[in-house]
Amino acid sequence: MKKLMLFIAAVAMTAGVSAQIETPAPSPLQKIEQKVGLTDVTVEYSRPSKKGRTIFGDLVPYGKVWRTGANKNTTINFSEDVIVGGKEVKAGTYALFTKPNATNWDVYLYTDTENWGTPEKWDDSKVAAMVSAPAQPMPMSIETFTLSFDDFKGSDANLGMMWDNVYIAMPIKTMTDKAVSASIEKVMAGPAANDYYSAAVYYLENGKDINQAKTWIDKAVSMNGNAFWYQRQQSLIYAKSGDKKGAIKAAKSSMALAEKAGNADYVALNMKSLKEWGAM
Repeated sequence: MKKLMLFIAAVAMTAGVSAQIETPAPSPLQKIEQKVGLTDVTVEYSRPSKKGRTIFGDLVPYGKVWRTGANKNTTINFSEDVIVGGKEVKAGTYALFTKPNATNWDVYLYTDTENWGTPEKWDDSKVAAMVSAPAQPMPMSIETFTLSFDDFKGSDANLGMMWDNVYIAMPIKTMTDKAVSASIEKVMAGPAANDYYSAAVYYLENGKDINQAKTWIDKAVSMNGNAFWYQRQQSLIYAKSGDKKGAIKAAKSSMALAEKAGNADYVALNMKSLKEWGAM
């Protein structure tokens, strides 16, 4: 009995040692996901609070690079290429550093995101973009450091930084207008040759309206007469529709183009079909 009691006491002591007390983080982590135009922008950072301290020019010195938050690097990820500070920034993740001053801040996107705090040695070659932004005074004091997406204008927005009585804005310009304009031009110009080709082959392979498939494949061939694989499918569509003469003509043309391109596979495929249709 005594041994059993000692065992139970030992287990209880072990459990007490392994237990951990969980408390709120002094600088809680925040993740923001925002669609800017058609680009997904994600920011992750830790949020320190004032707690009665003087922030800029003291806790955060002027003229020195700051991690722009607390703990691990603040990071920003772009799903597509963007423009920051007049410079194209490739899609990807960057550390967000700043150099506060009394009247303006320098904001940096830095390619090395694996620093705890600021880099031990700053490397200008790792600066993907830099923006100099005015330090705008606010009429109230913000207790906890805050990042936000503000001032949306079309497909662009600002990444706002607020703490104490200072607000900084880093403009983010997306490529959305270029992408949308290109898409509009493409759609308004009508289907491309490959669109007609793909639709025709789909109809052929899935037993749908073969006459519609003929219309589409003819359009594709008229737009790209050197695509021997187009004319190969044209011959099969014509054959399935019962137009043997048209099938033979298309197969011969496809075979000639394939021979010129040095594609033996398509030569063999067309030759086999021509034999089946009694043309060889």
